[in-house]
Amino acid sequence: MIDRRFMERAIELAKKGKGWTNPNPLVGAVIVKEGRIIGEGYHSRFGAPHAERNAIASLTDTAEGADLYITLEPCCHQGKTPPCTDAILEHRIARVIIGSRDPNPKVAGKGSAVLRKAGICLEEGFMKEDCDRLNRVFFHYITKKRPYVVMKYAMTADGKIASRSGASKWITGEEARARVQEMRWTYMGIMVGIGTILSDDPLLTVREKGRRNPVRIICDSRLRIPENCRICKTARKYPTVVVCAMDETKTDFLEKRKRLQEVGLHVISVPGEQEQVDLRRLMKLFGCGAIQAIGEVDSILLEGGAILNDKALQVGILQEVKAFIAPKIFGGSGRTPVEGTGVQLPSEARQLRLDKITQIGGDLLLEYLVKGVDERCLRE
Repeated sequence: MIDRRFMERAIELAKKGKGWTNPNPLVGAVIVKEGRIIGEGYHSRFGAPHAERNAIASLTDTAEGADLYITLEPCCHQGKTPPCTDAILEHRIARVIIGSRDPNPKVAGKGSAVLRKAGICLEEGFMKEDCDRLNRVFFHYITKKRPYVVMKYAMTADGKIASRSGASKWITGEEARARVQEMRWTYMGIMVGIGTILSDDPLLTVREKGRRNPVRIICDSRLRIPENCRICKTARKYPTVVVCAMDETKTDFLEKRKRLQEVGLHVISVPGEQEQVDLRRLMKLFGCGAIQAIGEVDSILLEGGAILNDKALQVGILQEVKAFIAPKIFGGSGRTPVEGTGVQLPSEARQLRLDKITQIGGDLLLEYLVKGVDERCLRE
């Protein structure tokens, strides 16, 4: 029970790095001696010291003979920071309690092996499910080298994302919309289709000051984005990629790309079938950091619209679905979150696994994992 209390504190600390550590994991650490916490820390942002070193830096007593509770296996390689296993050994910590094993091939069991070889008492897999849940994005990204993609939408109780006139502001209440803002700074990228730009002219930014804005990704097969839209007007302030499916040798493409680049947009062509953007290939490009000036993108919040949502489901790039349900009924012919042709039979539906239900103000947030996601991340 005491061990659980200290690991819960480490998990709480790890969450403080949300939105800042990508593409690194969320990690929290607590150092305990004679039943009292003498040091604690977390990985605060990419490139900064790791949780173990921050915990050691905060020590109020010598760590010799102490216990270390850490949500993720300590690293044992030189990266942007020195190996954390070195710091643990240097300070003569006697016992290390680890939540998750690090799937990064540079670590994956090697950090634990270093500590065990040095004679440290090691306990692995403690509160594993809780610790694994912290790093769904990291586990997927480090093993697949693809962004973790979350489809988010808000709809009425009868499944409408807009009324018959196309109006959609606002379906959910203020509390739910505030949660969406939190989601935007948690993920590295935010992706929409050109239909959303043409109908809503959104900014796709985080309204809360002091938060990191995601890379804006616009899927625009025929490069129809208006040069006077808010995305274009703010492209120098917020990194933005427009992805089309056009022939890069054609004059109309070259001329439009030049104008868009002049206002600060990054324009790439990733053609697939039926002159549409190849989403699978696009995810590979983001995963390996191949898009100039953007770098690696470990996670993407997909905010629609309905046609892009359908395509993402079809090609299998989704890992999670977050559906906000408002206590309203529009009726009639309003749009739904996922359009396209749909399946012919119920048995052909894409299967989801319910992960969590949360009431937010008067709305509900239903969180689903798409079948096939890493099984170790499925439970609370």
